[in-house]
Amino acid sequence: MARLTGLDASFLAFEKDGAHMHVGSVLVFEGPAPDYVAFAARIENGLHSVPRYRQKLAFPPLGVARPIWVDDPHFNVGYHVRHTALPAPAGDAELRALAGRVFAQQLDRDKPLWEIWLVDTMGDGRFALICKTHHALVDGISGVDIMSVLFDLSADAEEPEPGPPWSPRPAPSGAELLAEGLIERVTGPVRFARGLVAAPDRAGADAGRAVAGLAAMAAAGVAGAPPSPLNVRIGPHRRFAWVSADLDQFKAIKNALGGTINDVVLTVVTGALRAHLIRRGRDPEGTELKAMVPISVRADAERGALGNRVAAMYAPLPVGLPGALERFRTVHEAMAGLKESGQAVGAQAITRLADVAAPTVLDQAARLQSRQRFFNLTVTNVPGPQLPLFMMGRKLEAFYPKVPLVLNTALGIAIMSYDGHLFFGLLGDYDAMEDLDELATDLEAAIRELASCAGVKTSRKPRRRVPVRT
Repeated sequence: MARLTGLDASFLAFEKDGAHMHVGSVLVFEGPAPDYVAFAARIENGLHSVPRYRQKLAFPPLGVARPIWVDDPHFNVGYHVRHTALPAPAGDAELRALAGRVFAQQLDRDKPLWEIWLVDTMGDGRFALICKTHHALVDGISGVDIMSVLFDLSADAEEPEPGPPWSPRPAPSGAELLAEGLIERVTGPVRFARGLVAAPDRAGADAGRAVAGLAAMAAAGVAGAPPSPLNVRIGPHRRFAWVSADLDQFKAIKNALGGTINDVVLTVVTGALRAHLIRRGRDPEGTELKAMVPISVRADAERGALGNRVAAMYAPLPVGLPGALERFRTVHEAMAGLKESGQAVGAQAITRLADVAAPTVLDQAARLQSRQRFFNLTVTNVPGPQLPLFMMGRKLEAFYPKVPLVLNTALGIAIMSYDGHLFFGLLGDYDAMEDLDELATDLEAAIRELASCAGVKTSRKPRRRVPVRT
């Protein structure tokens, strides 16, 4: 019985009061939509490669241990692969409105935790997929690998052979879940301690790094995040917007100024948020917002494995600085310092401790998270494949990612690189982020501003269509 890790289980505990902890994406394809029956069959034929997509959660009685994954005896691919159409002539605006509604709905915990919506009848001859998967099942880096099950490397690739017939394994009884849970409560801490005893020198060094990392995280947490329009009680509804940009332009900016592409990404997000604050009548002078930046700690050997292997750092966003170059230098220096401070090591140590924590401890942590003031928003940047992908002969044109909102945080920005582009997905609380489309425009302007300051030729204006109000 595969039990959720402490980090995976924490995403279940954090899901409350409108904060739905699923990651997702909007994928736009060239050409007409495939036949729904054939599309659903294509997905079902590939599920043997990702068997957890046929599994659901089973909760031990009395909450004695974290949930486990068990086969769903009533699995029906038609429940998870859904079909809808937009009224003609539909385009990006209507697609974004639909995505906001889909992302606002919590996944059913009595079934496998994923959905894919096939959306056809876009007026310009394209179609789309809206995908969502619970964070307890998959993280951003692993999700890229799992999505590749759907894709081919050429338009004329042969359809994959279906896997062997699937038969669900019997579900454990309540008594078995209780017994296994009690055993886990006893043996988990023992295994953790044995790991320390087996290699005391390494354990001592790791402990030293972990303590230093925890101290760095504590220092970041004590400072807290400043008040902002982004930090309000969120509701159940969502808006979704996006921006696409030229990856080569970001590389040229990085090369001209020194640093990393992530530095450039955080800088343009900072510029957009500065404009956002000013438009809302806030004086940003002297303000430094704080972004929670998830980072992957997944080893190469673990690529494609399910579950989460992520830690986090708190990155400063100097919205009080008026110049784009000033903002870049501050972000670059701060990110280099964060890597040296060991915040990521501290975050990883916390996730290891979560593996031996009782579920009640995770629930208490969730209550604490509901009052979090550690960061203002989430910004996550996921590297994707830099070659074109195809699905049933149709080319994937755009990949707009979605990161979940946590309580008291009304904005999340996810960035995905694919085939020479950077795709920004902006998820906002429907009421708190009524001006989400204006923020997307601010992001476009911030990209052009930083490129101009770096002496990089501005590429054509990124494609972005303003969403309609619903």
